Amino acid sequence: MELGVNIDHVATLRQARYVGNIDAHNAEPDVVAAAQISMNAGATGITVHLRGDRRHIQDADVFRIRERVKTKLNFEMGNSPEIVDIALRLKPDEVCIVPENRQEVTTDGGLDVAGQCDALRSTVARMNAAGIRVSMFIEPDDAQITASHLLGAAMVELHTGAFANAEGDAQQRELERIRNGALFAHSLGLQVNAGHGINYTNIALIRTVPHLVELNIGHSIICRAVFTGLDAAVREMIALMR
Repeated sequence: MELGVNIDHVATLRQARYVGNIDAHNAEPDVVAAAQISMNAGATGITVHLRGDRRHIQDADVFRIRERVKTKLNFEMGNSPEIVDIALRLKPDEVCIVPENRQEVTTDGGLDVAGQCDALRSTVARMNAAGIRVSMFIEPDDAQITASHLLGAAMVELHTGAFANAEGDAQQRELERIRNGALFAHSLGLQVNAGHGINYTNIALIRTVPHLVELNIGHSIICRAVFTGLDAAVREMIALMR
């Protein structure tokens, strides 16, 4: 498995003091530095989510990362015309289309691809035409996986939030859902990724899921980095994944 490090929470910390002034000479922490440290520690990709309300990552951040960090860039995005246009100018290696609700603290649940096929079809086609691989952030549900495949997505990222929040037998049931979703997606020729709520403890169960290619992890790694430093936090997660 490969690791994509989501650095949104580095920007969240910066915005707590430097909102509206990210170019100040003393604005910190630097998201580009976080991306570079993560890459040097073994991450194979950097993930950022440019939200419509710009609550953490800013437009300038994604273009600076694209210019200065020579690794795979995974651009999480809502399906809005403004963000689609930015993605086509940015030309990340991958986009992951996610649901977006301004009232949520973080992405809550998977995208309803099956119910939004008409709205998503043009976006997927435009990304594919630009040579940008498309992933759908979805629940491990056969209907959502099938819809993602029919729209032309190359990948699905299975939402692991329900698994991460569950305990005991309920967690095992959620793990089985993820396993079944991974098997079905793989059978359709889709690359299978996973993310949301994965941490240094539940990774032991997630790594048993078949056909997982990449995990996108942010919050847990940044939390660990507060105590150990980012380089050590990324290296520890990669060791546990392996």
